[in-house]
Amino acid sequence: MTVDDTERARISLVVLDMAGTTVADGGLVEQAFSVAAGRLGVVPGSAEHEKHLAYVRATMGESKISVFRHLFGDEERARRANSAFEEAYGELVDGGRIAPLPGAREAVEALQDAGRTVVLSTGFARVTQDAILDALGWRDLVTLTLCPADAGGRGRPYPDMVLAALLRTGAADSVQQIAVAGDTSYDMRSGRRAGASVVAGVLTGAHDEAALRGAGATHVLGSVAGLPALLDGGEEPQSGGRERQSGGRWPERPV
Repeated sequence: MTVDDTERARISLVVLDMAGTTVADGGLVEQAFSVAAGRLGVVPGSAEHEKHLAYVRATMGESKISVFRHLFGDEERARRANSAFEEAYGELVDGGRIAPLPGAREAVEALQDAGRTVVLSTGFARVTQDAILDALGWRDLVTLTLCPADAGGRGRPYPDMVLAALLRTGAADSVQQIAVAGDTSYDMRSGRRAGASVVAGVLTGAHDEAALRGAGATHVLGSVAGLPALLDGGEEPQSGGRERQSGGRWPERPV
């Protein structure tokens, strides 16, 4: 899909992912998963643990309860795992193990200063999303934040959160006036299924450029910091930049 300058200029609603896109969590998802898996008898370092961890990495961006349903089968075990994950992740967040990605807050503010409505979305549960917002001091940064439960329970790759953002804000006259940005193929699929004109992948999180473009990204940016200029009609920035660790994640830094 080709997006011309006129279409980009008409974007009035921007739906941004959190972890990996606007928020650096230093691999906390994997750490919290290991805690959750251990509580269900999956021994860290075992072949089963490594298999599960590989699936978690491959499905970054998907609703976490959906991931646990796939891994643990029955609903009761999936919910136990999800609760343990959310608890462990929340404790890590409360311990100061999270920070905004460079330029993320400035990008959100620039988008809003340009008259665009910004919504923050996540695959985490509401309690975890709120913990992240509180830790960053972002409670008042945007007018709306969404988790899967806010959109009927289905997270990415379904389009539900993007469409919920449109319905709740009334900020766009059509889906073609929506831009979506995220760091995973699931973000890209969600944006494309919702009909967004701009579906921008960023290289600060889980998936690389090939995976993002393969899932339908219209643009790939080095980081979300480049999104305001892109929507203002600038050229797509080069997607290179600081070298990342294997798996697409930025090297962990003190936060």
